[in-house]
This record gives sequence, C-alpha cells and structure tokens, in this order.
Amino acid sequence: MTAAAEPAGDETPRRRPADPERGLRGIISATLFLEAIVILLAIPVAVNTGNEVGPLGVVLICVLAVLHIGACAVVSRPWVFTMIFVLQALVIAGWALSGSLGVMGVVFALVWGLILWFRTEFRRRQAAGTLPSQQPPPD
Repeated sequence: MTAAAEPAGDETPRRRPADPERGLRGIISATLFLEAIVILLAIPVAVNTGNEVGPLGVVLICVLAVLHIGACAVVSRPWVFTMIFVLQALVIAGWALSGSLGVMGVVFALVWGLILWFRTEFRRRQAAGTLPSQQPPPD
C-alpha cells in the first residue's frame, strides 16, 4: 500500500453524513422506472384494442416513458413531486389515446399520493423526534 492510501496518524476517514431520505428517493426512482415500463406495455394494448392509435400516438407514449425515466435523475431536487404530478396529469390525459393508459395514470396517481403521504409522515415524525433511529438505546 502507498502512503497516500492510508490515513495519517490520528486522522480518521471522513464519512458522509447520514441522509435519512435516501431510501425514499430510491422508492421514488423505482416507482418512476416501473411506471415507465407500464406505460410502454400500454403500446400493444393501445394498438390492438381498435382505438386506431397511429404512429404519432405510439411516439407520444414512448416520449412519456422516456420522460419518466429521465425524471429518475432529479429525484433529489425539492421540486420533484411537482414534476411527478405533471407527468401523472399527462399520463391521465393519455386517456384520449387509450383508456388503459388513463386507467394506469389514475392507479399510479394513487401510488404517488401514498408515497407523498409517506414522505410527509416521515418528515413529521423526524421533526417530532419519534423515529426509531432517534430513540435512545434500551438499557
């Protein structure tokens, strides 16, 4: 080993401070990615149900899925839920292309509402100091 790889004498390696919302951001990213997959699975349904979804409709559905995947890159931003709700409104508006896309939009809107409630409840409990990680260890 080189001297640069080892901490000198009394120096301890610095650790990144704990981020209590890191797990929530993972759930948000996973849900966005899952929703993108479900949106892409709406293409065969939309094409085969007789709604006459043409090439433009397929392109719009693909763009919507790409926007969801791209949204995974900004989950740490404070405005992420605003963007997610705009995307949800676009998915629900996809009802004009295919009813199945609109139904999926409503289902995922309920999922996003639940995730937002979880985040609100987590922050409330964190501010009150009642999270299990904030409790003193038992004697």
